[in-house]
Amino acid sequence: MKHLLFLLWATLCLASTALLAEPRLHLASRPTSTPVLELYTSQGCSSCPAAERWLSALTTHPQLWRDLIPMAFHVDYWDRLGWPDPFANPGYSARQRQYARHGSSRGVYTPAFFLAGQEWRGWFQRQPLPSVQSAPVGTLVLVLEDDQLLLTLDAAGAVPAGLTAHVARLGFGLRTAVTGGENAGRTLDHDFVVLTLQRLGTSETNRWQARLAPDSRGQRQALVAWLSRPGRPAPYQAVGGWLGEQR
Repeated sequence: MKHLLFLLWATLCLASTALLAEPRLHLASRPTSTPVLELYTSQGCSSCPAAERWLSALTTHPQLWRDLIPMAFHVDYWDRLGWPDPFANPGYSARQRQYARHGSSRGVYTPAFFLAGQEWRGWFQRQPLPSVQSAPVGTLVLVLEDDQLLLTLDAAGAVPAGLTAHVARLGFGLRTAVTGGENAGRTLDHDFVVLTLQRLGTSETNRWQARLAPDSRGQRQALVAWLSRPGRPAPYQAVGGWLGEQR
């Protein structure tokens, strides 16, 4: 009887561990650079919910993750005006300012879109997303086993020195009842929200390893990884996909 109870306890422990562990994931980009669409937004900005609704529609884009990787960075510079955005991060605001310093945008504002590292204002004129010229840079592979992350780049040629790896966990189906600021009284829905952003640093071997930061927010999640040149925010190559769903 004691032996059976021990086996039952061990089985329950293993099952609990499996439920808490991250799902296994294996993603690979195409050899050409994958366009990344970045939205800089805030719950404190009255014109941002429309941009986020448009971004949410991309969850059904036929080439999602393969030919288009959307992300929503919530900035913190609206927080002082009456509503602290729960998804805001000063690092995301700094990333947007870095784009401005490099001449990739005409200013720092919300909502702001960047496509393949360049400001895209077509959303304001209700224009469709333009096609992006993709260069052959190599295949970026992401492997997640439990919470251990491995990135590798199978380069198509010479690789820029000092490539830095970044990994973002995205949340979907997020909802917030806003009680202050410009959107007071509204309930806002969000997808593609950057919940965590990790900088993995540089590598001389085109391999990066890290433990994935935990975050359970959202009805659904995805992972995005990208490489960037030294001092430049624009993605050099990127890969992304749903967590827990092999596509």
